[in-house]
Amino acid sequence: MATFLLDTSVIIDVLNGKRERDVLLTRLLNAGNLLACCPVNISEIYAGMRTKEQIATENFLESLDFYEITWRVAKLAGLLKRDYSKKGLTLSLPDTTIAAVAIEYDLTLITDNIKDFPMPEVRLYQLDR
Repeated sequence: MATFLLDTSVIIDVLNGKRERDVLLTRLLNAGNLLACCPVNISEIYAGMRTKEQIATENFLESLDFYEITWRVAKLAGLLKRDYSKKGLTLSLPDTTIAAVAIEYDLTLITDNIKDFPMPEVRLYQLDR
């Protein structure tokens, strides 16, 4: 059994019924795995949510395990952003925070945006776009 942290793009695809992401997540759940989100996902989803989508969106988000951004996670996110910037890679703070959550809690990140997560410490479940 594993716990999979969902990238925000995956959550959006599920909510919009795109790319059969719901089929994948159902398959993972049926295999005994857990699905999770973090505060960054919640913030990004609410920032783009339309009023008519609120109930379905909240029902889905509340079905996921929730992993907090602790002091250690916040520090790691900042360090990742800084260190990759020194290497010439500009990563967003939301992405480095999601990566830090995955690293700190030993979660597998499901994403179709692998370029946003170049950290070797992040275990990725890569999706096709």
